[in-house]
Amino acid sequence: MIFSEIYGSYFNAAAKIIDRAVSGELREGDIEDIVLDEAFGESVINLPSRIRSGEWGLLTPDLRTPVKHKPKMPLTLLQKRWLKAIMSDPRIRLFGIECRGLDGIKPLYDRDTFVYFDRYNDGDPYEDEKYIRNFREALRAVKEKRRLNVSFISHRGHPHEMKVEPYRLEYSPQDDKFRLLALRKGVVWTINIARIKKCRVQETAGEAVDFPKYSEEIVLELNDERSALERAMLHFSHLEKKTERIGDDRYRITLRYDKDDETEMLIRIIAFGPVIRVVEPLSFIELIRKRLKMQKALIF
Repeated sequence: MIFSEIYGSYFNAAAKIIDRAVSGELREGDIEDIVLDEAFGESVINLPSRIRSGEWGLLTPDLRTPVKHKPKMPLTLLQKRWLKAIMSDPRIRLFGIECRGLDGIKPLYDRDTFVYFDRYNDGDPYEDEKYIRNFREALRAVKEKRRLNVSFISHRGHPHEMKVEPYRLEYSPQDDKFRLLALRKGVVWTINIARIKKCRVQETAGEAVDFPKYSEEIVLELNDERSALERAMLHFSHLEKKTERIGDDRYRITLRYDKDDETEMLIRIIAFGPVIRVVEPLSFIELIRKRLKMQKALIF
């Protein structure tokens, strides 16, 4: 891993505790609160006790510290090169992220290092200023839970102008596109960001609504070969899921997805090859059979 665990959540939690102790502002209860904010939920079980015990030499019994200076976290050259490569991705601009101090740093890799398969070539125009403005406005509406006035062209070429309640932004790796999911009068609308002509966040908060969950469910069985489990968790990280171990290196994964994404789900699951088997529903299994027969016919 490029970013060591030492420089990750645990370090950030310990550093914040020491920072407060150096200033003489650390109080009982602060340690648990900081660990909960900075580290993982289960970290509160053992991290505070180890810090208090003096095992690591970070705190004294009176909640002071022998450390004289506030901790800093310098980046290694490898980390800087990785960040420089990430910052070259045009999608970074969508989030308004700035990363200073990388002048003269050579990127760890170039954008043309990777070759993508099973991806359409008409991805979103990430460097277009109008697209960037619309994306940021939609993102703000989602984060602040505010209503959005949006004008867009549907995939059938029909113009629409409406007020919606945004609840999620999604990215499709296969399409290389971002889309906004929003509610209007109880109906879910999926709006491609590239099709938005203009949008504006209303300054008043939106209505309290119950946002829908994914309607479709699929059950998979996975053999953890060639890091298949790790790849699956990353691949389907945006979906609601349940994972359980059913044997040595065998797992059952239940995924919930949007019906509109069925073709994309089909392609992504087939891409895993024999390490993943669809258990149910039968309708999805039949879709896989038809897809494989179609691919076989194209080859032979």
